[in-house]
Amino acid sequence: MESELLKSLKTGFMDKNLGSFSYYQPKLIVNDKKEKKKILSTLLYELRHCESFVFSVAFLSKSGVAVLINTLEELQQKGVRGEVLVSQYLNFTEPEALKSLLQFDNIDLRIVTNGDFHAKGYFFKYPTHYSMIVGSSNLTAPALTTNKEWNLYVVGMEHSKLIEDSLEIFYQEYHQSKKVDDRYIKAYEKIYIHQGPLQIAPKEQVAEHRLPAAEDQLDYTADSGYQTNNGYTTDFISTLKPNPMQYEAMENLTKIRRGFDGKPKQDKAMIISATGTGKTYLSVFDAQNFNPERLLFVVHRGNIARAAMNSYKEVFGSLKSMGLFSGGHKDTDKDFVFSTVQTLSKEYNLKIFDPSTFDYIVIDESHHAGAATYQKILSYFKPKFLLGMTATPERTDGYNVFKDFDHNIAFEVRLHRALDENMLCPFHYYGVTDVSVDVEGDSKEVSFDKLTSGERVKQIIDKSKFYGTDNGKIHGLVFCNLTNVAEELSRKFNKRGFNTIALTGKDSEEGREAAIERLEMEEETDKLDYIFTVDIFNEGIDIPKVNQIIMLRPTQSAIVFVQQLGRGLRKTQGKEYLTVIDFIGNYQNNYLIPVALYGDGSYSKDRLRKLVATGSTEIPGASSINFDRIAKEEIFKAIDTANMQLKKDLDRDYDLLKFKLGKVPMMMDFVAHGSRDPMLYVRYSNSYYNYLSLREETYQDQLDEKAKKVLEFFSLHVANGKRYEELFVLEALLGINVEKSSQAYVDVQGNQEVRIDEISTNEISKKELMESSLACDYLNNLTEKKLTSAVININLQFMKERFEGKLIPINEKYNIQILDQKRYEVEGVLAFSNEFINHLQHPVFKECFLDQLSYGIYSFQKDYNPSKDIDGFVLYRKYARKDVFRILGWDENPLAQNVGGYMISKDHKDCAIFVNYHKEEDISSTTKYEDRFITPDLFQWMSKSRRKLDSKDVRTIGNYKEHEMRLPLFVKKHNDEGFEFYYMGDTEPLVEQFEEQKMDTDNGKSVSVVKMMLKLKSPVPHEMYEYITSKEG
Repeated sequence: MESELLKSLKTGFMDKNLGSFSYYQPKLIVNDKKEKKKILSTLLYELRHCESFVFSVAFLSKSGVAVLINTLEELQQKGVRGEVLVSQYLNFTEPEALKSLLQFDNIDLRIVTNGDFHAKGYFFKYPTHYSMIVGSSNLTAPALTTNKEWNLYVVGMEHSKLIEDSLEIFYQEYHQSKKVDDRYIKAYEKIYIHQGPLQIAPKEQVAEHRLPAAEDQLDYTADSGYQTNNGYTTDFISTLKPNPMQYEAMENLTKIRRGFDGKPKQDKAMIISATGTGKTYLSVFDAQNFNPERLLFVVHRGNIARAAMNSYKEVFGSLKSMGLFSGGHKDTDKDFVFSTVQTLSKEYNLKIFDPSTFDYIVIDESHHAGAATYQKILSYFKPKFLLGMTATPERTDGYNVFKDFDHNIAFEVRLHRALDENMLCPFHYYGVTDVSVDVEGDSKEVSFDKLTSGERVKQIIDKSKFYGTDNGKIHGLVFCNLTNVAEELSRKFNKRGFNTIALTGKDSEEGREAAIERLEMEEETDKLDYIFTVDIFNEGIDIPKVNQIIMLRPTQSAIVFVQQLGRGLRKTQGKEYLTVIDFIGNYQNNYLIPVALYGDGSYSKDRLRKLVATGSTEIPGASSINFDRIAKEEIFKAIDTANMQLKKDLDRDYDLLKFKLGKVPMMMDFVAHGSRDPMLYVRYSNSYYNYLSLREETYQDQLDEKAKKVLEFFSLHVANGKRYEELFVLEALLGINVEKSSQAYVDVQGNQEVRIDEISTNEISKKELMESSLACDYLNNLTEKKLTSAVININLQFMKERFEGKLIPINEKYNIQILDQKRYEVEGVLAFSNEFINHLQHPVFKECFLDQLSYGIYSFQKDYNPSKDIDGFVLYRKYARKDVFRILGWDENPLAQNVGGYMISKDHKDCAIFVNYHKEEDISSTTKYEDRFITPDLFQWMSKSRRKLDSKDVRTIGNYKEHEMRLPLFVKKHNDEGFEFYYMGDTEPLVEQFEEQKMDTDNGKSVSVVKMMLKLKSPVPHEMYEYITSKEG
């Protein structure tokens, strides 16, 4: 280790270009939203691998414990001990955080009560060394996830001066500090409650280590989504200002009403915005902008109508008279009327108003617009402008909500953007194993007795206490799958000292409002701890103080999951975060949990596995996602067994997007609207045209068989987004501006900018094309070899199919030629073949071809990172064997069984290595290779069986320098991941460490094999390393 550490120190402090083991290199650890880096990831990695740990922090918050608590529990189970020293400096350390850490008997918790102790350091002990993080980060969620923090990461030997000096200083403070116990916490809690943190700045700004800019005292109020001076509402109308999201939406609404980009004026629009992001105030500000004489606001509950009216009064004051049209209120003569749909939809009530009475009508929760009561209202009134507002416009009943608003979507902000822009309260999600639910399949098979057993009740209570809340007080919602289960669990909670109630559809609105009021109480004796319910609180309620949600039902819908999660995400004063505890049983639909949590509607199995494995890395802001080991395994199992290409699911998402757009959606429409990965439709039907021909009469029987085959092979083998050269050639020949790459063809929303009838069919010389490639951001040195390889693949010569007992190129089997091969070979000119030009004359072919080309460009660009591009491969992106060999420039795709784990090119210039990391138990003994990572930049790899040190392929690899051989490494976690492998980087064989070994065969004999060590030129990041090497998933 000493020699590797010395090399790493030279890299870190002398020359960054010196090769060394990255783990030992000193480095700056920061939060970087763009690069999806969080200090938390490094901290969790170190905790999971160390023998013991030491923390020294000035400030400890409950949110800081919340992001680590699952890992700390794992360490307790493994017997890994820790010492934690915190400070009472400024009274910032939270008593609830101390209580939470005190749950762990493997942690010795102490506090400095005198002086101004402000040191931040994290130490992790290993058998041979210590790793150490010293810098600005306290143990708070913002400090570990979102704040601009600087922390230096260094590795040192146990007896090095740096480590010994640092630990000596730590233990000087540690031994003089006070041991934290229940008695101390009670005493400190009194100080904390009565004095509070010493406010040299607002507490949340101390946590974020920043003071407000003097010229910008505006801040989002916690509970409304609008801005006020210094966070306080006043009686002056001028103090209320739209937040950035509302400004953007208002600008779009104004454009829609005026007409823009050649589109006519519109009198209807829809706002799609996550719960808690200020939709009601947005409508207030837009109404102020529109200035109607009369306004109608339609809701489905009386309490919401009253709340909306109060919001309008805050902006309009006495400028407009306002009243209710609901229940016993019939304020028909007011300027602004706030009505429930139930009251207004009655025939005799509608007739009170003339259809043109209201200039401006707002339909709240407009996803209900398909109901007969809403339709009655919508068809009766003729306003000058109609605005619909909803968080979830997608309907599963087949109704097209979007048509009621002429498909005009003025603004859309879903959960993750809202979290990213700090519009919502952060949440900490914990997926825990539901010990009482172990039945496979449908949740309805689980008995009532199991769902309400004493064992389950105890587990729910234990976990609710273990994870707790942000401030120690409970304002909780519990979602159950059955009404009788909710009622029984509420009864059993009450027997154990809680104060809870079960609400069902039978309860009156008044009863629900009374229960909500009790839930939001602070200290009153009548306060509720929990409301148990099934689905009546999925939407349309506002309980800002909810700080814990418990999910006791299987996830059957990602939409419902987000709705229920959203019940606790509204900001309010004194609420730091939401705790979400999800009890996960053995259910088939568990794969929907990551779909909902991460907002990933692509339904890509690989993507979902990675998201679950990496936890909080890709969740925006200070939120975190945590699973216990068994719950994680249940989700991985569900992902593995799920069929992501069921026609009913493909059809559902297609219909939803068609409703939204008001037209037949193309592949890039799925991209633009964050819907299902359109390549799933291609894989289901071999081309998107084939799928359209199944769904739309206008696409049926439009193309002949050869044109359909061209689209199929082009979609599957050319424009799948794995290599850019083919796409670049086609862009040039179609007359698209190659200097701007695909941005001349597709805008950032994925909308087609170049009209289909504007493309041309050019011809261009090799030389001109290679010169123009220099201006392309997505190509790195377009050589003639790469260009020829691209031409071979475009012309479908690379891939083969069986014909009359032998494998031949696809273009020969089907007599297809996209480019004029002869002109390329003889004249050095790239041009389309006459046959393909004829295909392009057909508008349907042209539309589908350009759409697939556009998707290929988008797919490549979205994952492209020039710093991770290594001669055609992007680090940690997935490639199938066929993609690897075409990117390496091979003339034909070799048979997979001939490749096995690796294959050397005929010219010895490359050897692609393919590793299935976690191999099945039932494979042949001679293929149970011990391939594994030794460290993030050192890989142990085994040759094919029956090889010796003097075998031809082993010798060729050993002479890699002489051959100038490239050895890229591709790894997949296991075979359930499918046919694609992650590109882990290029490797360099450590020839001096080649070792001939023996491996057993199935018949008890042994055969030779060569073990090789491969040095990765780019060390694998922590998250990817953890994902690949962990047996979970």
